Amino acid sequence: MVSLLVKEKLYINEVVLGTACGVIFGPYCANIFNPRSWGGDINTITLEVTRITLAAGLFAIGVELPQSYLADHAKGLMVMVIPTMAFGWIVVAAVIFVVFPPLNFISSMVIAACLTPTDPIISAAIVGGKFATKHVPVNLRRILAAESAANDGLAYPFLSLSVYLTTEASRRVAIGKWFLVGWLYQVVLGTVIGAVLGIAFSHLMKFSHRKGYIDRESYVAQYLALALFTIGVTRTLGSDDLLAAFACGSAISWDGYFNTQIEDEVFSSVIDLVLNCGCFVYIGAWMPFNMFNATELGITPWRLVVLFVAVLFLRRFPPLLLLYKWVPEITSWREALFSGHFGPMGVGAIFISTLAVTELPTPHNPPQNQAELLAATLQTIVSFIVLGSIIIHGLSIPFFSFGRNVRSRTVSLTRTWTARNSTQPDWLLWARRTPAGSTRPGTPVSDHRDVERGLDRKVDAAGLTDAQVVSQQEVSEKDNHPPELGPAAMVSDATAGPAVLQADEGTPEPSQASAMQASDKVRRSALELSARGHALTSTDVCGAGTAGC
Repeated sequence: MVSLLVKEKLYINEVVLGTACGVIFGPYCANIFNPRSWGGDINTITLEVTRITLAAGLFAIGVELPQSYLADHAKGLMVMVIPTMAFGWIVVAAVIFVVFPPLNFISSMVIAACLTPTDPIISAAIVGGKFATKHVPVNLRRILAAESAANDGLAYPFLSLSVYLTTEASRRVAIGKWFLVGWLYQVVLGTVIGAVLGIAFSHLMKFSHRKGYIDRESYVAQYLALALFTIGVTRTLGSDDLLAAFACGSAISWDGYFNTQIEDEVFSSVIDLVLNCGCFVYIGAWMPFNMFNATELGITPWRLVVLFVAVLFLRRFPPLLLLYKWVPEITSWREALFSGHFGPMGVGAIFISTLAVTELPTPHNPPQNQAELLAATLQTIVSFIVLGSIIIHGLSIPFFSFGRNVRSRTVSLTRTWTARNSTQPDWLLWARRTPAGSTRPGTPVSDHRDVERGLDRKVDAAGLTDAQVVSQQEVSEKDNHPPELGPAAMVSDATAGPAVLQADEGTPEPSQASAMQASDKVRRSALELSARGHALTSTDVCGAGTAGC
């Protein structure tokens, strides 16, 4: 009922609202909605909820990108994805290793791999919002959307290498499985499957539409159906389903035909909104708040806060500030700074961490080895970072917008206060003036060319036209000087001689109050004439029949 106010006026997206609702209705507040009480394996439920949400979001990003976008912007995308992810993975692993002493470096690499990808759901909600549409260049918004979609699927190799090094006895075996399974079978095969499905269904739906076998509503329904079909096929084969969904969305809209058929349809937006809201409500209720102070596992609130701050500043800022010159879509260090900040962690991190837990042994209490310790601490650390990222990145746009509004209102209030304390009318406060003392009134300083009316008018230092200056000077002379004397009066004054001079010397000077009244009268007369001069009609200024009026 207040979605327009919240999203379009306050710039608060469904990510923040959904998470807040989940926390409020969850087991640690109202205890109305508790996913952990549903029975069965909570990790399986979490894995599938996040998988469906991510697949729909990644497929949508692939469809909404311009045709052949990945081929045209491959260079910038590769620079933003691979070096940035690798740098963030190693740096965050080093920070975790230092902040949490019970974890070794390999376990730290597993946790860092979960925090490496940029979340496409939060990124789409932020970068695709009204504020970003107005203030962020379109090339930057598109490259950030493509990067967030690509690196979610490419998180598999980073995770698989860390997990294999943890679970396998031999590093040689771990590296071999990482190359064959993590890269070739999951990443490469998953991308190929997604692209083939996208191309095949693109031709199939063109044929059906051309023959009249499919209506518009069913065409739009493929937006969700094809995403679910793709992740079902790739998941059955054991490949990278997230990367397959993104590849399928990009392939089906490669020539722009699919986009043309579904344009102006709100079905896909409604589906995305429903899935995103439901998923983040689930995440808010799923958050393990009771584990944020598990001292027996080496987890304390201050350690989590230190890790979050380090991840916020070290994960993306350094590599993007160093490499942005090789990314054509980023044109300045300010855009690189913006790109470094908007690398949120959310559904993707929860999905990857849950997937890692399913590959690790079930922990005992207390954990018996490093693998069990990792399984016991992984989701707690990742969920805290995700919660902090939702707060910081989700509220960045509202905070920035609020700062801009406060600044503009402060400037407006200052101008209003200045106007009220000035002897000049309000409209003169916005006029462009020459600094005081540089010219005297009535001195021509510039030529004002009225392009629309075809006139050239000289403007004096106060911004008045020649006619207004003459009128102002006439009023000043009439108020400050007596009327000019005729020849007879001048002769009579000359014959009066010393008597007249003596009478003048004996005449008392006007009082100070009279002088101030005369000065105020001159000022009011000048301002009234100035106002009349600005209110002249085109006929008064140009004269009848003047060309251009």
